[in-house]
Parts: sequence; structure tokens; C-alpha cells
Amino acid sequence: MGTRAQFLTMSRVPLLVIFNVLTPVVYATIAMYLYGADHPEKLLHVSVGAGLMGVWTSVLFDAGGAIQRMRWVGLLEPLISTPTPFSVVLFSVSLATSMVGMYAMIATLFWGAVFFGMPLALPSPLLFLAATAVCVLSMGMMGMLLASTFVFMRNANALANTLDHPVWLLSGMLVPVAVLPEWLQPVTRVLPTTWGSTAVHNSLDGGSVLWPLIGALALGAVHLGLALLALRRVEHLARKQATLALA
Repeated sequence: MGTRAQFLTMSRVPLLVIFNVLTPVVYATIAMYLYGADHPEKLLHVSVGAGLMGVWTSVLFDAGGAIQRMRWVGLLEPLISTPTPFSVVLFSVSLATSMVGMYAMIATLFWGAVFFGMPLALPSPLLFLAATAVCVLSMGMMGMLLASTFVFMRNANALANTLDHPVWLLSGMLVPVAVLPEWLQPVTRVLPTTWGSTAVHNSLDGGSVLWPLIGALALGAVHLGLALLALRRVEHLARKQATLALA
């Protein structure tokens, strides 16, 4: 029964891959139709924002999926019990998924340029690349904190589904955080993705990039530290109880 459930769950992986591939393009298309007629100068921001949304979706779902696959094939407990810290394994997974998610940025820029006539005239290409790299890194560090909680969960995708849209909305990836209610503003400021997204968008219109980059790296480091503490607790309980059935 368990083997059948694992097979059925893993058979959904191709569908999830297709969903992650198409989602940023769909979001970009809808947003470009909404902005294109009245605000053509916003098309580049819309395309980049949709790309950032795709990167975050990749980090969130692929990190949770990696934990699930480790559990399915019986590798999760052996990996935690090895001399190599599990945090090293998990950080590499989180960073790799964020880099793979860069497909979304490339896809939405290509989509906007080819089908909507969006000019790819970046004011400072190097600054844009640097801001994007820091934003992706901050997503990876935030994703590692979430992935550390996935270790406790038998169905990590349930949490991933819950956090996908709220985080990209609160981070201002597509919709500026300034339009959000005042009581949500403190929440946006503690997310490294907010500062990373701000840096990327500012690099497109000549705004300040340095301080948002510093904020993204600083808050990302805080999330990374919390993830390390959580994983230390996970390893302690796993060795003590000889199981990962901790939830």
C-alpha cells in the first residue's frame, strides 16, 4: 500500500515540473496584458517580477520535493546520520533549486521580448545581474529555513502550497509593497526576498541598489542561521530517537 502511494505521488512529478515551467510565463502574460496598453514602460518590470516569482516557486517546491524524495527512497535518515552535516546537503539543494529557477527569469524576458515587443534595454546590465544574483541567493537561504521544517513533515508540499503566493506578494515581486495595507508593511521588511526584489527592480529604473542588497544579504544570513539551529535540533532528535518520525 505504501509502495503504491509512493508511486502515485512520484508520478505527479512531471506534472509539477510542467506547472513550474509554465507558471511564470502565464503570470507574465496576464500582467503584460493588464499593463501593456496603458503602461508599456512597465513591461520590463512585469517580466522581471514574473521571473522572480518563478524562481521562488522553484525554490519552495523543489526544496520540499527533495526532502520528500529523500524520505521515499530511504535516504533521509542515512544522510542525517553521516559525518557530513545535513545542513551542507540541504544548503546545496536549496541553492541548486534557486539557480535552476533562473530559467523563469530567462523565459519571461524572452516571452516579453518576442510576443509583446518589450525592449531589453537594461540601464545597467551588470548591476541587474548582481542584484538578481543576490536576490536568488537570499531566496536560497530563506528556502533552506523552510526546507529544515520540511524534514519534520510527511507532506512538505502542503506547506509549500500555503507559502508560495503569500511570499511573492509580500515581497513585491510583481505588485509593489507600497500598495499593501499598512499593517502588512512590518512583515514585508523581515523577508530577505523583499529586499532582493527591491534591488532587482531598482536596477531597472536607476533607484538605490546598494542598501537593498545589504538588507537581502543580512536578512538572508539571519534565515540561514535559524535554519542551522533548526537542523541541529533535527539531527539531535534523529540520533536520540533513531527515527525521523518527529512530527
